[in-house]
Amino acid sequence: MQPQLDEPPAATPLLARVAAGESGAVRACLDAFGGLVWSIARRFEPDDAEDAVQEIFLDLWRSAGSYDAALGSEATFIATIARRRLIDRQRTRRRRPSATQPIGELELEAPTTSPDASAEAARAANALAQLRPEQRRVLVLATAHGMSHGEIAAHTGMPLGTVKAHVRRGLISIRNALLGVQPETP
Repeated sequence: MQPQLDEPPAATPLLARVAAGESGAVRACLDAFGGLVWSIARRFEPDDAEDAVQEIFLDLWRSAGSYDAALGSEATFIATIARRRLIDRQRTRRRRPSATQPIGELELEAPTTSPDASAEAARAANALAQLRPEQRRVLVLATAHGMSHGEIAAHTGMPLGTVKAHVRRGLISIRNALLGVQPETP
């Protein structure tokens, strides 16, 4: 009778080896799943697939510990991570402004000189002039100079909450003036 040989232990999943920091596991993962990730990246990002693949494998290296063999195969897990990373890249790119034109090349609309527009502009200027000086200054910095509340606070030395309150109250006052609403007296 021959001694019974123990069956070899089930192979440790490659992603578990990556998560454990085993030397050579990342290289083995690249070798085993590089083609899969490359093909997905080429489909989503034909012009930038190399950078996308690098980002995917970095993300995979960070999240390898969350792989659960009971939920699916390693290939499915990796394809899901790749797809999510590529969708994130596309969303990020859409949020960024596209190539900007120099200001000299922009076509500007001719200012409207209708009597109604002039009268409304005069009412708005009058409403702005009626604001307290600090409200007016904050509104001008926000609207005409495009500064954020934080930038205005840094520029003026006012607390951020005060800047926000001045902007809000100033806009409400101007709106009421343009609509002909009388301010409520306390």
